[in-house]
Amino acid sequence: QVLLVESGGGLVQAGDSLTLSCASSGLVFSTKTMAWFRQAPGKEREFVARISRIAAATTYTDSVKGRFTISRDNAEKMVYLQMNSLKSEDTAVYYCAASTWPEPRAEQYDTWGQGTQVTVAS
Repeated sequence: QVLLVESGGGLVQAGDSLTLSCASSGLVFSTKTMAWFRQAPGKEREFVARISRIAAATTYTDSVKGRFTISRDNAEKMVYLQMNSLKSEDTAVYYCAASTWPEPRAEQYDTWGQGTQVTVAS
């Protein structure tokens, strides 16, 4: 069974830091492009960050550049999202996703986690 399980969410204050983790099982992790998405209440799910198979390339949405860092550990089959200088607008459910494509569009991610809630109090 292919699974992605996120953890690390919680309630923090604006300006705080938080690190999300995503554990994978049942897939050949090193062959997957991994990404984080988020969905705020009443909004569409949006792309946050992406990391290539061997961590050679990362991509971020503009609103998190300089504040968030995506990383991966292929040996442990984990992907992380380090979030610094959190803002109230970062409040959302954060999802981990995997794709076999090297530069996937959102619809090309074929495996999703259940999400973890991040709430940033202002």
